[in-house]
Amino acid sequence: MTESDSAIRAESQMTGSQSPQPASFPPVQQAETGGAPKNIDFILDIPMSVTVYVGSAKMAIRDLLQLAQGSVIELDKLAGEPMEVMVNNKLVARGEVVVVNEKFGIRLTDVVSAAERVQQLR
Repeated sequence: MTESDSAIRAESQMTGSQSPQPASFPPVQQAETGGAPKNIDFILDIPMSVTVYVGSAKMAIRDLLQLAQGSVIELDKLAGEPMEVMVNNKLVARGEVVVVNEKFGIRLTDVVSAAERVQQLR
């Protein structure tokens, strides 16, 4: 027994208090992973922000101020190059631009795997 241990015991005997004991917890039980899939219906109505990245450009303020109706801004992507579909700023798919009923849309050509999406979260 060290000097500090004996001092602590002597103090606790004088004050009538008990010495501190280490905390004990019950063992953690593993949850079953092979059972039925969890019900995720409660999150299916959560709105998400979906963005299609068409391209970008860098411009000097001088050029930006000279833009007028009919001006063309050259983007860093080539015509026919896949567009990126982002959900909450995370890449989830790539696709190509289509026109459906006079509205623009995107046809998905490549969907990022679930493993890659999990890696993006880290």
